[in-house]
Amino acid sequence: MHPLRRGGREESSGILKGMTVLLSCQSLTKSYGDRPLFRNITFGIRDDERLGLIGPNGAGKSTLLKLFVGLEKPDGGTISARRGLRLGYVPQAEEFAPGRTVADVLADALADTPLDVTEKAVQIDITLARVGFASQDEPAHTLSGGWKKRLAIAQALVQEPDVLLMDEPTNHLDLEGVLWLEEMLKTAPFAFVVISHDRYFLEHVGNRIMELNPAYADGFLSVPGPYSDFLAKREEHLEAQAHREAALQTQVRREIEWLRRGAQARTTKQQARVQEAGRLMDDLAEVRQRNAQGRAAGIEFSASGRKTRDLLAAKDLAARVEGRTLFSGLDLALAPRMRLGLLGPNGSGKTTLLRILTGERPPDAGTIKRADGLRVVFFDQSRERLDTSLTLREALSPNGETVTYRGNAVHVSGWAKRFLFASDQLNRPLSRFSGGEQARVLIARLMLQPADLLILDEPTNDLDIPTLEVLEDSLAEFPGALVLVTHDRLLLDQVSTEVLALDGRGGARFYADYDQWEQHQRRPTTPEPVKRAASPAPRPRPPAANRMTTAERREWKQMEEKIEAVEARVEALKREMEDPSVASDPVRLPQCWQDLQDAEAEVARLYARWEELDAKQG
Repeated sequence: MHPLRRGGREESSGILKGMTVLLSCQSLTKSYGDRPLFRNITFGIRDDERLGLIGPNGAGKSTLLKLFVGLEKPDGGTISARRGLRLGYVPQAEEFAPGRTVADVLADALADTPLDVTEKAVQIDITLARVGFASQDEPAHTLSGGWKKRLAIAQALVQEPDVLLMDEPTNHLDLEGVLWLEEMLKTAPFAFVVISHDRYFLEHVGNRIMELNPAYADGFLSVPGPYSDFLAKREEHLEAQAHREAALQTQVRREIEWLRRGAQARTTKQQARVQEAGRLMDDLAEVRQRNAQGRAAGIEFSASGRKTRDLLAAKDLAARVEGRTLFSGLDLALAPRMRLGLLGPNGSGKTTLLRILTGERPPDAGTIKRADGLRVVFFDQSRERLDTSLTLREALSPNGETVTYRGNAVHVSGWAKRFLFASDQLNRPLSRFSGGEQARVLIARLMLQPADLLILDEPTNDLDIPTLEVLEDSLAEFPGALVLVTHDRLLLDQVSTEVLALDGRGGARFYADYDQWEQHQRRPTTPEPVKRAASPAPRPRPPAANRMTTAERREWKQMEEKIEAVEARVEALKREMEDPSVASDPVRLPQCWQDLQDAEAEVARLYARWEELDAKQG
């Protein structure tokens, strides 16, 4: 079963029934300076649309939503909306004026509506209750990041939109908040477009996925159905594009050889062939450029090579904040290859526990024993350690023009390139980089530090999906211990060998995996958290060399379909060669025979690869 299709959630239909286009764009083009975001984008949003919008950092996803709501102007093209369309917008970052309560924020959103005072008050009450606010009098600007996000969503919902545009709405939400948002969107009476890098979220709420990416000839790829359907179609599309590049390369090589033989462009036919050779070269350059767009950052953390079995052991840990117990009686042991996922609502003590494990904060009770010389690498979700006044060069290599990675000197420009930064960005201050780019800078710095223990606090915020997939594989291969806080459920599920959940009421409970935790959450009643005497040894996993990567898992699931397609081509070619008209054709017959040899070789290769992947699966 596909890792995204689990828990009986395969009901998402790939068929869109709505016929009314509410919002559309025609030949939309936008650039920043000399950097084009997208060109000639054309698509529409229908009345039953649940569109998941994805794409690499810098592809223009946020800008596209801003163009729809009128916060920015296009360089070319048009945007059309149905008459009287109510458009809601949840930005990636929300700001609320000091002195305004949560009720005031919603009242401001309704200021221009024809509702009377009583109707507005009722609508505010209903919306705040729907979003989960217990009090209307809380100051908006003092809310936590997760509750600010809920208030921004409420601010859009209270206007009863026909189309809701949301830019990374799961950022800063805890897992409980993400699940709430999922359930709300599943039954939403409005169409919506959501930018998200949360793959489970996209799978559960989307009925169409669209990726903005210059890797596609049209600048985007749109596929009806959930995210898992999109993955399969994208694989087919990019594979076909790669084959197109190979075919063009062969044609161009043939034309170059013809030109080198001294072809004279004297006749109309010869002139046409020269022009055709130029067109083929241009086509090849364009396809090559598109195929090169699919790169992801190269992430591979450095391990210290320590052989110690027990890296860290904690007993009876407790932490309190302002008289409130976050957790108590917690026993925890970390060993190499143990990957602990940490769950809990905002304010439950996840970050506090991480700081206790790193030694930045002492526990209020209990003891911690660390291995001698334990090397800990910590990714801080608040990014306090990133001085944004530094240039990219200074941030990556503060002491010269090279960095040392696994004992080897690497020039800073080469190290930057590994994380998808261009040389002309080296002298740009980090304050001018996007959130996703800043996250890549942090990861690039962390990779230079050999670690026994990786502690990652929401490392996925602002990362695009290709980078997430590479991060996932890197963490699964890391030979040290890992403690991971993330609201990306797919990453948590694929990487963790065990899950620790803090309940926000002082309790802590261990689970075998994310699935077990989710099933526990769905029970009608929740038993009291139990204290565990000692953390068991991590579940055995196959050696790294014998374990599938994320890309290999997708390849394995598609292998049978690929083999059937190539075998069908073999049979078709055999039938074609039996055709008398082909058998007597001195041009077509040798070509047909060569195609048959290639197809049969491809079948043999696919079967060998399938057996190789199947061994890893089993």
